[in-house]
Order: sequence, then C-alpha cells, then structure tokens
Amino acid sequence: MKGLVAWSGGKDAAWALHLARQQDVEVAALLTTTAAGRVAMHEVRGALVEAQAAAAGLPLWTVPLPWPCPNAEYESAMRAVLERARKEGIEAVVFGDLFLAEIRAYRESLLAGTGVRPVFPLWGKDTAALAAQMIAQGLRATVVCVDLRKLSARFAGRDLDAALLADLPEGCDPCGENGEFHTFAWGGPMFRAPVPIARGAVEERGGFAFADLLPAG
Repeated sequence: MKGLVAWSGGKDAAWALHLARQQDVEVAALLTTTAAGRVAMHEVRGALVEAQAAAAGLPLWTVPLPWPCPNAEYESAMRAVLERARKEGIEAVVFGDLFLAEIRAYRESLLAGTGVRPVFPLWGKDTAALAAQMIAQGLRATVVCVDLRKLSARFAGRDLDAALLADLPEGCDPCGENGEFHTFAWGGPMFRAPVPIARGAVEERGGFAFADLLPAG
C-alpha cells in the first residue's frame, strides 16, 4: 500500500511513520500544513520540517494555509492535495492519532469518497507504555509547545525522556494527546541521522509557551 504520512513534526507522527514502514506501507511522502512558514499549533519552523523529511529520506508535500484559517478553506486545500495523491497512486494517509474519537471521525469524514483511506497505526495504544517505548527505542524529541492551562512553561524546551514523563502532573496524558504539549522529533529509527537543532528562546503568548528551535549544523 502506498501512502502519505500526515506530518506535524512531532513524536506521534514520527512514530506513525516508523510503524507504517514496519507494516509494509510504501511511504511516498510526508504531508504537512504550514501557516506563515511554520507548522500550525506547534509553530516549528518550516526549515526544520524540511530537514526532518530529508533525514527520513522522503519528499515533503507542504500545504500553505492562511492564519487564522477558516475550516472551509482548510478542507478545500486538503481535498486538492488528496486529489493529487490519488492521481499519483497513493491509497492511504497515515495519522498519528491515539484515542480522540472525534478527531478520528473528522479525518475519516474528510477522506470519505476520495479513494484515499485513513490509517491509524497508533490507535488505542496505552499512552504511558507508548511514550516509554518510543524513548526506549531511540526516539528523541523536544517539547516545543505547552498549554499553560495544563502544564507549566518550564516544560517548554525540555527533551522527551523518562525524567520529563515522571514530572508530568497527574491527569496529563504521557503523549500529550489532549493538547497538553507538542514536540519536535529530531532523532530515532525513522531518520537516517539526527536532525541538527539549536535551542532558541521560550516565549509565552496566547495561553501557550513556545520553545523556538533553530536549524543547526
């Protein structure tokens, strides 16, 4: 099966890529959406996502969006890219979603009738066990965005490791699936080599703390 991987640059997307390859999905490209040159929500620089794609040995399909982006405009852009995918023989889009049923249902609705089906290789996995497995098997990632309603700003800029997992407050999902935090994956079995990064400033705005990462090397 030939597929795209929906790519935010975070750990779950990276692990979904890793598992998809193990499940004999022929990954044709990474698919990402950007606004003002950065990944939406995560605010990771586009150049870093390009570096991830190069490290994964894959093309990057970038869908530029306005910010803020009305949902109708987002769906129109996605329909166009799915039409391109189908013309290129792509049968599936791989998503890194874990357990949010409404998100899965939305993705299934978006792809319905396109000839491209959604695949969820991480779906239903225990998130504490999954986070520990990612770390044990070599995934390296840095927290780039924190929801200050759920976590302290001190988590922004920290690496995903056993110490971070131990520090998470009770009720915080170990994979941040409820939006508690977002990450940038820069090393692991899905990459040919680590993505060089430099750590910039941490900035708080709009109820979130963002750790800016810069290309390095």
